[in-house]
Amino acid sequence: MSLETAKADTPPLGDDLFGDTPPARVRSENAIPLAERLRPSRLSQVIGQPHLLGPGMPLCLAFESGRLHSMILWGPPGVGKTTLARLAAQHFQADFIPVSAVLAGIKEIREAIERARINRQAGRRTLLFVDEVHRFNKAQQDAFLPHVESGLITFIGATTENPSFEVVGALLSRTQVYVLRSLTDEELAALLDRALAQQDAAITLDDAARSLLLGNADGDARRLLNMVEQLGIAAQATGRSHIDSDFCSQTLAPARRRFDKGGDQFYDQISALHKAVRGSHPDAALYWLARMLDGGADPLYIGRRLIRMASEDIGLADPRAHTLALEAVAVYERLGSPEGELALAQAVTYLAVAAKSNAVYRAWNDAQALVKATGTLPVPEHLRNAPTRLMKDLGHGQGYRYAHDEPQGYAAGSSYLPAGLQVQFYRPTDRGLEQRIGERLASLRELDQKADS
Repeated sequence: MSLETAKADTPPLGDDLFGDTPPARVRSENAIPLAERLRPSRLSQVIGQPHLLGPGMPLCLAFESGRLHSMILWGPPGVGKTTLARLAAQHFQADFIPVSAVLAGIKEIREAIERARINRQAGRRTLLFVDEVHRFNKAQQDAFLPHVESGLITFIGATTENPSFEVVGALLSRTQVYVLRSLTDEELAALLDRALAQQDAAITLDDAARSLLLGNADGDARRLLNMVEQLGIAAQATGRSHIDSDFCSQTLAPARRRFDKGGDQFYDQISALHKAVRGSHPDAALYWLARMLDGGADPLYIGRRLIRMASEDIGLADPRAHTLALEAVAVYERLGSPEGELALAQAVTYLAVAAKSNAVYRAWNDAQALVKATGTLPVPEHLRNAPTRLMKDLGHGQGYRYAHDEPQGYAAGSSYLPAGLQVQFYRPTDRGLEQRIGERLASLRELDQKADS
């Protein structure tokens, strides 16, 4: 349904609940949210996504080709996914059927398909737009497949989540995935100028106020337009025409950076933090820690990941890293936020500058793989427990050499693996404490070779 049709079909409002005021009979155009009023009506009006919409770019070519195809639009909120779907329907003169995966179910899908059949009989295309398609389960997503294959509908799904994980493979294989990006500050600034020109009350912003708005928008066009609209209403109510940063701060609720605690933004940022620590870059590690905390990540989750990093990427090159990570989590649990965040920052910095080794991590993975491959090999007789006379008579523990009674506290030539198994999982690096560990192990191997010769 087009915006014009929606307005025409809107019935007049009924009487006020209390009967004190007459019903509103005329809906002002300005009652429509600013974001909706500024929704582009032509592809050339879209701000952002030059990698898709620029000359010779994929979506631009798709529009110019005259052939509409099914697609998945993947990107953060407020970057134009719904707008592009509407423009596609308009450009190709298709019936635009929007479905929200949050509210709709199989019933709404069936109704949309029936409407598409009617459109086909009338010689008209149907574009079915599913917002937040990742919220549909497998059965609901599978319901689209035969109709996409038959050409009954052109399917456009919008998602903020990685479609590789959230969209069923069969549907994914029948669509083209386009990745939309957050708007840059320059693109947001252009949108801001366009929005100010559309405001009911003429308002101007000083540079500090503009910077505050662009920062709080965080690449989200819809968020920016909502803030501009909120400022305009507040300015009109207070008789202001010029807006400064203080008025913005007082009027707008504190905004967090865009951050999905369970989605790609979350996992991308924790991945960046982990890789910065592994790469021995304390400044980058502190940046990603600050980004995650600013976005609302659970500090204790970050703490658990730091403990993991201490084992996986530092290990025995600096065993103190593990202790410090554990202590940072304990400090945060004791102090809470924001005081406890400094302990996490200290741990992140230490982990980043510590000597690195994944030798234990690799050794453990190799050991697990070998156990799965070789099964339950018997424990050698000399290593078996012998707490009873029967067990001793059976040879359990016979030939075992107590290392503390041996020269240098080492039973040179003794074997501690199942018969016939020779492995070397742990290969210490030449960094940090592991350098000394490696030297010690090398000297013990020499003793083994002398004992065997």
